[in-house]
Amino acid sequence: MRRTGGCQCGAVRFAVEGELGRPSICHCRMCQKAFGAFFGPFVTAKAKQFAWTRGAPAHFQSSNKVKRGFCKDCGTPLTYEWSERSIELAIGAFDDPTDLKPLVQLSPETAMPWLAELTGLPVYPLSQVAATADGEIVSHQHPDHDTESWPNG
Repeated sequence: MRRTGGCQCGAVRFAVEGELGRPSICHCRMCQKAFGAFFGPFVTAKAKQFAWTRGAPAHFQSSNKVKRGFCKDCGTPLTYEWSERSIELAIGAFDDPTDLKPLVQLSPETAMPWLAELTGLPVYPLSQVAATADGEIVSHQHPDHDTESWPNG
């Protein structure tokens, strides 16, 4: 099975051949800061099954053991790298992440205390949110599939 993904602007793209490891979410403070979110969602790929297909990420050494890859142009978080044998990939960076349901949570002691309450919040569909925008919203995001070039790919 081949899976593809990349950053929001399309400058960095990747492909994975074969099975992925266990999807997870990490609540540690470093993952929260790296994603600017409540947790970092990752899935493992074996290094020998993984390749950058367009561009390459910039890196930040977030600890003595881990470096994190991201797009230097748009800022999309892409990787958590701590081993030469595997690479942790951001689940949301995949073109189709729908079946990458997290199976475990890491560092639950630093999880936001109200996280379980989010499913009870009011829901507004995108069409309703877009209707409040001043004029039509035009996306500049790379499409969820490989292109020969981008933009205009």
